[in-house]
Amino acid sequence: MNYLLLLRRRPVLVLWLAQSLSVLGDRLYALAVMWVVYASTGSASLMGLVAVAESVPYIVLGTVGRRLVTRFSSFASLAWVDGARAAVAVALPFLWSPDSHGFALLLGGVLLLGTLGALFDPNLGALVPDLVEPEKVQEITGLLDLTGRIARIAGPASIGLLLLVVSEVQLFALNGVTFAVSAMALGWLARRYATAADVGAAEQRPGKARSAVRAWPVLRAHPRVGLAVGLHGVALFCSAVTAVGMPALLATRYGAGAAVYGLVTAAVGVGALLGNPLASNRRSGGWLAVYCGAWMVQGAATACMGLMLQPPALMLLALVTGLVTPATSVTLRAHLGAFAPAERLRLMSVDQTVIRTGGTAGMLLLPFLVDASPRGAFVAGGAMVAGSALATLLASSRLLRPDATVPLPTAERGRALAAEQ
Repeated sequence: MNYLLLLRRRPVLVLWLAQSLSVLGDRLYALAVMWVVYASTGSASLMGLVAVAESVPYIVLGTVGRRLVTRFSSFASLAWVDGARAAVAVALPFLWSPDSHGFALLLGGVLLLGTLGALFDPNLGALVPDLVEPEKVQEITGLLDLTGRIARIAGPASIGLLLLVVSEVQLFALNGVTFAVSAMALGWLARRYATAADVGAAEQRPGKARSAVRAWPVLRAHPRVGLAVGLHGVALFCSAVTAVGMPALLATRYGAGAAVYGLVTAAVGVGALLGNPLASNRRSGGWLAVYCGAWMVQGAATACMGLMLQPPALMLLALVTGLVTPATSVTLRAHLGAFAPAERLRLMSVDQTVIRTGGTAGMLLLPFLVDASPRGAFVAGGAMVAGSALATLLASSRLLRPDATVPLPTAERGRALAAEQ
């Protein structure tokens, strides 16, 4: 399998192992913060406030923090960021108390971790393509996507065992340990690329700081990328329907409880694991057609969830949504990875900002639609995603100019052309 060949390269293996552990820690952190807040306050509103607070730094830095984000565009800088995240996460259990003062400290910690994450995530995504040759960008993107898929399953599955030996708040400290491991791995990569070592066909060493570029000129020169990022935001906005609406749909439509909810969640996870190799090994067809087609299938499946009468049909639809999910995330990120380094970082930062904004807005607004009608929310949300994907595809076919008009260095132009095919 191509993934195994990639993992034979030491830099890729080190990064993959470190990020696998780090993403697993993030799953533990996400569960711990929600559980601790609810157990201590009994307030779902405060849980929502914490969830929004974690996304606010991504939106702010992605909108007005272009130069600040760019300052961390090296492995050495990201090692320091992960070191800071480790310190914050380890300190939280010692500062936490089940009162208003403890909640304020926790909220501050969430904001700080969100800020550090907003500096880390787009920069790591922009550095990863430089570890391999241009033709391997889609594969390494799929490999790291698979890491996240596995963590989403392994994280919740490991909670029960971990809580036998630690408390919920101590899960923060475990997440801090994973950040520390990631920091050491990134430090090793920084030292490795401190020399003029050549990696694949990359023209710029991984770890070299990148200049800041403005987003609008790049998006104007690559309008189909702008359309794809906009579709990503719409889809993440509508994803709040399934995130908060599935328990309500199961209870009102099927009379089912937590056991069936667990099976549906597992079906989505299994589908994503099966779909990941297919997405990472795509070799033919336009990238935007694949991207929009996957969102159309997912939107249609989500809409049908509100119409089905039997749980087995719902499970099948959940499996379908999981199967096409990697085709959305891997396809877009691999295409962005074909751009020149500075443009790549800016586009990935814009994508992060758009999806965080869409997801936050969806979590604030769509629960009201779910309360009014779970079935209607699924139909409306799914139809909106499918319709937006179709509109994006139609709009892209009417563009009068190609999607690669900004002059690029020869190697980077080759990457962009290869991604278009």
